[in-house]
Amino acid sequence: MSEIQALLDALSGLPRTRPSGPAEAQALVDRLRGVAARWADVLYEADEGCRQHLPPRAEAALALAFRRAEESWVELEIAHRDGAEHHDCAQHAHERMY
Repeated sequence: MSEIQALLDALSGLPRTRPSGPAEAQALVDRLRGVAARWADVLYEADEGCRQHLPPRAEAALALAFRRAEESWVELEIAHRDGAEHHDCAQHAHERMY
């Protein structure tokens, strides 16, 4: 359960205001990506631990929750990479101007 407490701490530590610019937005995406990865891990471990003890529909629901959490992590990974690439391109364009 310490992993769940760590997730709660990470979520409660997220900023409650909108990012003021691209750097803060990228930092938020990065933090969300980490939280999503940890949540997917928690659900995977729960699915593995409960698989033999749940009725089939409950087991399927838990497996689906894990897949959705994993998909969320993948989407945030894409957002992270796209944001980082965009920042790098903008930085190089700025450097070429000067």
